[in-house]
Amino acid sequence: MSKGPFACRVTPSRSGQPQDHGDFSHQAEITMVYPLTATEKLYQIQIRDPEARHNFSFKPGQFVMLEVPGIGEAPFSISSAPSRHGDIELCIRAAGTMTTFLSRLERGVMVGISGPFGTSFPVEDMLGDDILLLAGGLGVVPLRAPIMSVLENRSRYGRVDIMYGARCPSELLFGYQHAMWRQFDIDLQVIVDKGEEGWPGPVGLITDLLRRRLEEGDRHRLATQTNAIVCGPPVMFKFVCAMLLEAGLPMEKIFVSLERRMHCGRGKCCRCNIGSTYTCLDGPVFNYWSVLNLQEAI
Repeated sequence: MSKGPFACRVTPSRSGQPQDHGDFSHQAEITMVYPLTATEKLYQIQIRDPEARHNFSFKPGQFVMLEVPGIGEAPFSISSAPSRHGDIELCIRAAGTMTTFLSRLERGVMVGISGPFGTSFPVEDMLGDDILLLAGGLGVVPLRAPIMSVLENRSRYGRVDIMYGARCPSELLFGYQHAMWRQFDIDLQVIVDKGEEGWPGPVGLITDLLRRRLEEGDRHRLATQTNAIVCGPPVMFKFVCAMLLEAGLPMEKIFVSLERRMHCGRGKCCRCNIGSTYTCLDGPVFNYWSVLNLQEAI
């Protein structure tokens, strides 16, 4: 598996060749809609054709194009375990025309799925190492797939820390799974910018959690046996990655997802380009060495 600057490219989509599983749409059905917060819902989507469902596979960090007939299509990070194949989960916030339409749909609606597309988090290269997974806000959505992948192979990794920050308790995602994550010998810490009545956890920034973890860690082990996966708003990338570098983590062992920059998902609208690099075609997962060479990436 490649450890180059663009992590784990599956198929170069700008070559003119179709990506894995083709640039076509699988007919799929929304089999479950689960409200997570006032604005986010989790959609379970099943590819209808049994053979296509069996053959569908993806890597943590990749995305699919979701098409709602008559409404449009958009890219969404896959937020489920890679072992689930053609039964995938997408966490979607109602924010625009298509996503607001989606928020009114119920189970049984037919949609189209294309993909998977994009680069991925190289979790297989991290076997035997410690992993730091840091998410801010909606950043936990693309982070959930590598979390589930690590859980399924927990004995093959060293120490695993998950640090998750949100603006307030009511905006926390996947709270119903937090206890289960901890049962897998994972140190999960959750923090909010602003507490609410009854909130028992810490109030502050995710950097507060990271600072304590780095201070207690073996600096040699951090520098030689630790990988970091970071997903969140750009301001979080800036401070979190700076702290990781200062602690001695090599840039090639810090991975970020720039999926927030994507729009059309096919490299046509040019809204996610950074110079000659397109987030949807060359990413969305990059290691930090690559990000530093992309002006205005974060």
